[in-house]
Order: sequence, then structure tokens, then C-alpha cells
Amino acid sequence: MKWTRAVHHVESLAQECAEMATRPSSIFPLRVTQMWAVADLLGPPRELETVTVALCVDLPADEVPWWSEPPGAQHWANATRLAKSPVLVWWRSAHVPVWNHRIDRPALVWDDAGGVREETLAALRDGRGETVRSAAPADDLLSARVREELAVSLRALRACTQTYEKRRWSPGKLEPVADALWRAGDGYLDVLDAVNRA
Repeated sequence: MKWTRAVHHVESLAQECAEMATRPSSIFPLRVTQMWAVADLLGPPRELETVTVALCVDLPADEVPWWSEPPGAQHWANATRLAKSPVLVWWRSAHVPVWNHRIDRPALVWDDAGGVREETLAALRDGRGETVRSAAPADDLLSARVREELAVSLRALRACTQTYEKRRWSPGKLEPVADALWRAGDGYLDVLDAVNRA
């Protein structure tokens, strides 16, 4: 996709985040509190396959392990038309730092306190994402964060494995449980590789 289209998707999602924040929590219990631009969007203009963002939600870290979907994520994605756009979402807990071994110096695009960050969108449009990126954490903080993330991912993998075992021979669709197990396993292996590289 062209760069202008990629930035358009980011801008549209930021506006959807702002709109969803006004909707009743009884209908949309998953509360997104921040949206960050990640990865390729922060570089020079070029064609992209997908747009990557991090969405922080008001849930404890254990409920948002790496590469998982928190409860209510699909409902939220359908309501915002996110499910039909070329946007890759990395869900994050708002109660821990957004950055990790893959989310390197992200740029805040929207949050529930300050709204849409027009200066970030303008920088992205112009290919100046580097100017709005957050500061990099110290190496020891990053290492500690990744180890914490590994512990969360391992707990999620164990919980999803137990759920799968309980539901394996029960009536009903197994696909949602199997998908959750796959995401937990994939996320755990990705963080484990980062810990081993360090």
C-alpha cells in the first residue's frame, strides 16, 4: 500500500479510538487507552504491506500476554472496522510499558487523556516519524521488561493449554480455544527467542 494510504489508516484508527472511548463500557467493556505507531511507520515514506500499531488496554498485564487478543478484542475490532483493514495490532496492557523487544521507540498517536496527537500524524505523513518517537529504555530496563514479558507469556501458555485440554473433547467449536493456544505459544516463543538473544 502507498505511504499516504498507510498514514490514512493510522489516522482513521486514531479517530475510531477517540470515538470508542465515548461509547458505554456496558456495550464495549474493552477500554483502549492508547494507540502507538510502531515499526515501519516510523521510517521514511515507502510502500508497506501492513501498518503496525500497538493498542494499550485497561487490563492487567497477565490478561494481555504478547501476541494475544484480550477479551473483547474482536468485538472492538469489528466495531471500529479494524478487522477489515491492513492493520496489524499488537495488544498491550496499559499497566506496563508499551515497549518491548519488538516495539522499539514507538510514537504516541492517541490517548484517552490528550486525544489525537496531530503533531505525530503530521510527522508520519511527512516521513519524519523519527522526530516523534519515544526515548529508548536503558538496556537493563529493556532486559528486565522482556524477562517479565516472558513470565507473563509462560503463564498464558499454561492457562491456554489447560483450557484447550478441558475443551478438546467437549461439544462446540474448538477453533477459538485452539487459536488462543496458538497465539499464546507463538508469543511465548517470540519472547523466549528475545531473551536467548540477549
